[in-house]
Formats: sequence, C-alpha cells, structure tokens
Amino acid sequence: MTFKVSQYEMSPDQAAPHVSRETPDWTPIAEEAERAARVLHPDRYRMPRPTHRRVLTVANQKGGVGKTTTTVNLAAALSMHGVRVLVIDLDPQGNASTALGVDHHLGTPSVYEALLGEIRLAEAAAQSTASPNLLCIPATIDLAGAEIELVSMVARENRLRQALSAEALDELDVDYVFVDCPPSLGLLTVNALVAANEVLIPIQCEYYALEGLGQLLSNIDLVRAHLNTSLHVSTILLTMYDGRTKLADQVTSEVRGHFGPTVLRTVIPRSVKVSEAPGYSQTVLAYDPGSRGAMSYVDAAREIAERGAQMDVPQREDGR
Repeated sequence: MTFKVSQYEMSPDQAAPHVSRETPDWTPIAEEAERAARVLHPDRYRMPRPTHRRVLTVANQKGGVGKTTTTVNLAAALSMHGVRVLVIDLDPQGNASTALGVDHHLGTPSVYEALLGEIRLAEAAAQSTASPNLLCIPATIDLAGAEIELVSMVARENRLRQALSAEALDELDVDYVFVDCPPSLGLLTVNALVAANEVLIPIQCEYYALEGLGQLLSNIDLVRAHLNTSLHVSTILLTMYDGRTKLADQVTSEVRGHFGPTVLRTVIPRSVKVSEAPGYSQTVLAYDPGSRGAMSYVDAAREIAERGAQMDVPQREDGR
C-alpha cells in the first residue's frame, strides 16, 4: 500500500528551499511554511492542461464523505496552478457556491434557470474569489424543487447535458468542469451523470462508506447502458484518512485492491483545517495554505492534471 502527502519539492534556486526532517534546520514551522509557499506561489508549479476538456461528476450518495470539500479544493488547486476550471453546484444546499465565494441568494442567476433552459450557461457563471481561473454556476434554494419540475419535462435526464453543450463550454473557455452532486441518487444526480464523461468518487476511509458504493456503481452502469455510453469511473479519491487506525488502512487496501490505478495515490488526511474552512466560507487552500490538508488536495489535483495531459482524445457526437 502506498500513498503520499506531497509529490514535489522546490529546487535550490527557488526562494523557499526544501527542508526535510533529516536536516538540522527542520522544524514544524519550516515545513508548514514550505507547503504554504507551494500553494501561494503557483507559477513555480504550473499544472498541465488536459488534452481535451474534461467533465467530471463528483458523486457519492452517502453524505459526509467529502464531495463538496473535494470539488471546491480540487477546483481551486487546479485553477491556482494555471488551469481554467468551472464548478457547477448541483446541490440545493449551495455549499460549493459558499466555499468559492459566489453569491447564491434567491433571485441570483443559477444552475436552476440553466436546467430549465431559461438562460445560457455563461449568464449564470460567476467569478470565484478563490482564483481568477475559477468560475462557478451557483445553486439557489430554487433548485430544491427542480426534481419535481423536471419530472414532467421532455428528456428530463438530459437537461444539464443540453446546458453543457460544447458551444456553451467554449464560450466559458474552461479545461475542467466539476459537477458537485447532492447526497442522493435522484434526478439531479442522474442529470450530472448523463452530462459528464467521467465520475470522480470520494470515499471516506471508514467501513460504512463502502456499503453504498455498490448501489452507486450499479446506477452508473445503468446510465452508461441507457443514457451515456461514454460515462466511466475515472478517479477515486480516499478522504478523511486517519493513519492512527487500522480500519483506515484496511479500507484503503480494499479499495486499492478492487479499483487499482483508478484510485489516486494521494489520500486526503483527516484534518481540522479542512473541517474548519467551510465555516469561514473558504477552501482549505485559502484558509490555511500551509496545512497538510491543503497540500494533499494540491497533490491530488496535480495527479488529476497529469492524467488529463496523457489521456487520449475521446470521440463523442457532441464534440466534448
């Protein structure tokens, strides 16, 4: 079993030299300062752009596994390192919109109007305070009733896919699209799965987190068979890893043994800073860039970016 918290070091000619535990100058403060420098000086660590635009749905019907936290922090990490990113908040709670500093009060142009076809995607896109390269389509309370309204609509499972047309995404000029789903397998999540090429599944390193995974994978198979033949699980991220427990190691080993290279090498540790950041309406990269949680999300984003730079360009009818 292998995992990492950091995958790159600063070169000697850069302003903040690498300090390891083996050197006499190592201190916890020096290590945290080095991690913060990697986040706060992103030009030194630019991430590669993908070979083609990637649309990833972040899904897991179990609540509390880190879907929104993963979405906003991966998006922030990629955008801070030179990649153009769009986050679509498809959860009526609007937590992703809050974390990215985007207004989502009632009446704000949002994903709700885009789903109903009342506005173009670009009209709902708002600039995030986390990075100039990061856009967000916010969710308002109106989205809570969207599942009921969508039931009677023609092609109700394809509403988000229609909104995310190649032309709409070209207008926004983004490399990555992350769709943050609600903790359910309802019509909003189905729309997200139909609209995406890939699924990113955050899995909490606890036993109960694995119980609902089979149902999620079955639903993904159904969507692929009937609505979106290009959909596949491309990325699994282990979250809330607590190295003090044997259970975390057992869950990690089981997931890696079953899903192989689909699982990112980086794991997200259980971190107070990651938990505190939403209370300040921020990503952990903005709240505490020197924390191990922030650095882990940067490393996970770099893995995703490196995979994207090596992917073959898919052939799809809609041009994505």
